[in-house]
Amino acid sequence: MTRESGRGILPILLVLFAGSGMAALIYELVWYQMLQLAIGSQTVCLGFLLATFMGGLCLGSVGLPKVMERRRVHPLKVYAALELATGVLALGVLWGMPYAAEAYFAASVDGFPGLALRGALCALMLLPPTILMGASLPALARWIEATPRGVAWWGWLYGANIAGAVLGCLLAGFYLLRLFNMATATYAAVAVNVVVAAASWVLAQRHGEAEAATAAAEPAARPRDWAVYVAIGLSGATALGAEVVWTRQFGMLLGATVYAFSLILATFLIGMGLGAGVGAKLAKRGDARWRLGWSQMLLVLGIAWTAWQIADSLPYWPIDPLLTTSPYFTFQIDWARCLWAILPAAVVWGASFPLALGAVAREGEGRPDQDPGRVVGGVYAANTLGGIAGALLLSLWLVPAIGTLNCQRLLVALAGVSGLLVLGPEAARRPSKAAVAWVTAAVALAALLTVKMDPIPGELVAYGRKMATSLGSSKVLDVVEGRNSSIAITRWNDGATEVDVNGHVEATTEPFDMKLQRMVGHIPALLNPNPRSVLGIGFGAGVSAGTFTRYPGIQKITICEIEPMIPPTSTRYFAQADYDVKDNPKTHIVYDDARHYLLTTRDKFDVIASDPLDIFVKGTAAIYSLEYFQAVRRHLNPGGMFTLYVPLYESDVATVQSELATFFAVFPHGTVWGNTINGQGYDLVLLGQAGPLRINVDEVEARLERPDYAPVRASLQEIGINSAVDLFSNFADSAADLAPWTKGAPLNRDADLRLQYMGGWGINSTLENVIWQQMLSYRQPPFNIFQGNPATLQQLAGAMGQAN
Repeated sequence: MTRESGRGILPILLVLFAGSGMAALIYELVWYQMLQLAIGSQTVCLGFLLATFMGGLCLGSVGLPKVMERRRVHPLKVYAALELATGVLALGVLWGMPYAAEAYFAASVDGFPGLALRGALCALMLLPPTILMGASLPALARWIEATPRGVAWWGWLYGANIAGAVLGCLLAGFYLLRLFNMATATYAAVAVNVVVAAASWVLAQRHGEAEAATAAAEPAARPRDWAVYVAIGLSGATALGAEVVWTRQFGMLLGATVYAFSLILATFLIGMGLGAGVGAKLAKRGDARWRLGWSQMLLVLGIAWTAWQIADSLPYWPIDPLLTTSPYFTFQIDWARCLWAILPAAVVWGASFPLALGAVAREGEGRPDQDPGRVVGGVYAANTLGGIAGALLLSLWLVPAIGTLNCQRLLVALAGVSGLLVLGPEAARRPSKAAVAWVTAAVALAALLTVKMDPIPGELVAYGRKMATSLGSSKVLDVVEGRNSSIAITRWNDGATEVDVNGHVEATTEPFDMKLQRMVGHIPALLNPNPRSVLGIGFGAGVSAGTFTRYPGIQKITICEIEPMIPPTSTRYFAQADYDVKDNPKTHIVYDDARHYLLTTRDKFDVIASDPLDIFVKGTAAIYSLEYFQAVRRHLNPGGMFTLYVPLYESDVATVQSELATFFAVFPHGTVWGNTINGQGYDLVLLGQAGPLRINVDEVEARLERPDYAPVRASLQEIGINSAVDLFSNFADSAADLAPWTKGAPLNRDADLRLQYMGGWGINSTLENVIWQQMLSYRQPPFNIFQGNPATLQQLAGAMGQAN
């Protein structure tokens, strides 16, 4: 099975290769976060990231056997060198990414050249270390000969690597990135690389006589081998394609937090690790081709099982996520649902790889000197190439083009095709009525399952994790699946219309929500004496951006929205509430990640109004960071103002303190404005500007009385605000007032994006009024902010007392 003197170290190699997998997943999660900051959160950008990461693995798996083909080098020494070099290059990514990002932002342009720049940045930073990662399995496999037992050990190595990846995924997602930052997580992974490299080198020194033999040149693959390569490539395509679809759907079911993402990824890896162990045992028994073919047919059932669970079962489980505020109990239920639905398919995907290795290995066919590195590298490359194709095609094209239902049908069909590619020739070689009957039945079952699949319920897109407790409260009017998001429009029993994105409410026509959305626009537009250009972050229902159409002096309204399907979908139902802002001649919509747009545009604005997704949604913290707020400030014209929506519901004290502390660090003269429901805290609007805020209430009232401001006044009256005093009565606190409350709160920086972990941890909180009352307890009379005649100021003071 192995070089004779090295038999006893194989269990040790499993532990070392598990360490490699753990480090690799920590790097993947860190780099995912770093590149999201650098190139944006759009799916197309993440597609570049995935293609580069997987492409590097593919290049490494193919390239190493070719490089080492004529060299007599100890496999463990090669592996040690790869691990050490991976750690060094990972440090280069950590330290070099800021400089590369700066160069990218300086040169970034729109259109295809801009996309090319994003891809170039990914390749520049990620290809070197990922190529080394991809070479590690073929390097280590050269220690083990291509015997049936040796092939099983290849599978065990693959499974051990995945087991380590599970640990790395959970360690990074729930500990290193939650409590520390990207640098600490990177250093931890580098330490693992160094330990693995040192241990491998010591083992190589002790077993120096067990060098890999120089392999003869490999003959061309047999036709039967090509069927295996195509089948394992299609298996990779279905695996990564399904991960794209199911991560999106489970994100709605569990809440799209960083923790949900980690649980979903860990579930895939656990299943694949278990499957690799099963596949290794089956490959050892021989007849691997036949077993590989049937594994793909079982995959048809696995994909159909998960699709059925997501569409017809899990959303209707009687689970109330608000029964506990403990994230530990919530995560237990979430992970149980992930395991129940995803594990069967993941196990089959994991088993496919060692079975494909066994199918291609030629032991017993006159090739005892077959190079294990080339066998393992070739199968791994085919699987990885398929994964790249599946992830990119589904995320960038097929999901928005044909929807997630048809994508899952396509995945079932591809699994069936991959099975037939292997089973067909094998059945022809060993013809029997039973074999033909079984294959025919499998094809018929695949066709039936493809037709019988159901779409996910519209209520899931609307209510997300609260679906079980919200059924019957409203009627779903429309569901649209875009490239980045799924959108639902619902009509509630009280007549209010709501737009929901990925299972969470984005905007409604409820009076309290309309007030908040219009305050985001009216407060800065009224306080700026002559606004001409504005930038709206996030379209939602268009209500916040629509307020700017009421102002006579505003000449250009730029709206940055990451999902192209949201504006047209919302406009069909909210055109009256948002004054048809989408089709206003002053409006220009930029479909881009808001952070990326601000860091690459040269435009400046008199008003920037931000109404993004809630902070716990994965990726949103990037537009609540210190560095992002600094970019906002740089893009404000002199006298410009910035408003930011901050929810108090589904949040906790520590999260809100961090949000405000970060905002006030950039806007030290910032203020807080409240939106309450029957006097109870609900959400906030933060207002920032370069200098101290001075508001002459009488001057604002006089402006509202002007004929050209009649549309503005009417817009305010629609939300129950009849005067400047009514509007300014929503003032809550200044940065100076809240300094004792926010003192010591961690700032949300690009280096850690702590808020998305804090926000996801407190998602079940119902502390909105507790937080609000704490904030009000620090309020001081705003003598230095509001000015006007004594009667007006007295009236304002009385209104503030009533409002709060």
